[in-house]
Amino acid sequence: MKIQKFEDIIAWQKAQDLAVEIYTIFQRSKDFSFKDQICRAVVSISNNIAEGFDRSSNADFSHFLYISLASCSETKSMLYLAHRLNYISREQTDLLLIRITEISKIITGFIKSIISKN
Repeated sequence: MKIQKFEDIIAWQKAQDLAVEIYTIFQRSKDFSFKDQICRAVVSISNNIAEGFDRSSNADFSHFLYISLASCSETKSMLYLAHRLNYISREQTDLLLIRITEISKIITGFIKSIISKN
C-alpha cells in the first residue's frame, strides 16, 4: 500500500503525540530556553517527515528523514538533561526515552525502505 499523505506515516503520528506530551510536561517550566529547545527539537521530528514527504524525490525525502532522526537524538539528549536537572522524574524519563527510541527505529526502517527502492 502506497502512503498517500504524510499524516498516514506512523512515525509522523507518534512524533506528533510525543510533541504534545513534551509540550504538556514542560508548559509550566520557568526555564524558557530549555523549554524552547526541547519543544523545537521534538516538533522538528514530525515537521521534517511532513516536509520531506512532499519533496520531489526519494533522495530528498530520505534527507529530511535523516534530519528527523537527528532531531530524535537531540530530543533524547534533552530528556537526559531534563532528568539531570530534576525537571522530570526517572519514570517519566524512561517512558519518554522508550517512545523516542521507537520513533527513531521506525524512521530508520523507513529510510532503509526508501533507499532500497532506489
